[in-house]
Amino acid sequence: MLMGAMKPPSLMLGAAIERFLFFCRYEKNLSRPTLAAYKLDLSQFAAFLPGVAPCPARLSSITPDHLRAFLRSISHYKPRTIRRKAASLKAMFHYHELADETFCNPMRKLDIRIRVPLQLPHVLTTAELSALLHTLYAEQRRPAPHPAAAATHRERQLRTAAIVELLFGTGLRVSELCSLTLSRVDLSEGSIRVHGKGSKERIIQICQPPILHILREYRAATIRQHGAADSRPFFMNRFGRALSPQTVRHTIRSLAARAGITKRVTPHTFRHTFATLLLDEGVDIRFIQSILGHSSLTTTQIYTHVSTSSQRSILQMHHPRRHLPAGS
Repeated sequence: MLMGAMKPPSLMLGAAIERFLFFCRYEKNLSRPTLAAYKLDLSQFAAFLPGVAPCPARLSSITPDHLRAFLRSISHYKPRTIRRKAASLKAMFHYHELADETFCNPMRKLDIRIRVPLQLPHVLTTAELSALLHTLYAEQRRPAPHPAAAATHRERQLRTAAIVELLFGTGLRVSELCSLTLSRVDLSEGSIRVHGKGSKERIIQICQPPILHILREYRAATIRQHGAADSRPFFMNRFGRALSPQTVRHTIRSLAARAGITKRVTPHTFRHTFATLLLDEGVDIRFIQSILGHSSLTTTQIYTHVSTSSQRSILQMHHPRRHLPAGS
């Protein structure tokens, strides 16, 4: 652990935050979104403290009362956001506690219980999925508006189809999709290597011919335009760089609107739909957990609240009450 000569309790709070963020970035190799969230939450805490008397300048001066006051100041936030900010503080104090056993972690004196209401994920129905795919492939048959731009137009059409098919076919996070490189997509074996949260790698099989077909078409089109270097992004923008999550979100939102779907559709909607429909088909939840890359089964279990089709079918076909006499 790269702690330097100064012991954590004597650190100024700003230096303590910077040291923790350095550890998260270079030793734990956390993702950019996680690092950004840590930095935002800890900076907000540091900015709050000057308004508290007496203001704790050093890490060792922070008390449970300071933490309670901070949590009260953000009580108007959504419960999930409050819980994340508390978790950011807890992670930093825990890091410094491990670095020096003389440091008294103020979080240990708090009993924080933040109830987050269950929010069921939005999913697409099979009818909505059919409408999306119908629109997607109907547009594939339309010629380019300008013959000179035919190649670019065709590549963009194929890219949209490949994005939709891969999101729905594998349940990828949008960040995982955008970080794919040519070397991680093996279309001869029908598999992709995905680097998920916490730099954990998993392999997802692609077994549906339509998905493999459109991925091969898109890859061939991009190789003609951008070459076949293993390290280059699989999904590319018009400048030859990796496609951004914002572009993927815009692409999905625009396609959904053209398909006449009024609900909000995001790349994550496909992830939710993928998991829910697999559950409806009777797939074991632990298998779905491994495909989605969830470290905890609890995260995957939210889909059991959404998936009702298989429950209804099982109860109708197998419940013992069906063998018993009916009432008068």
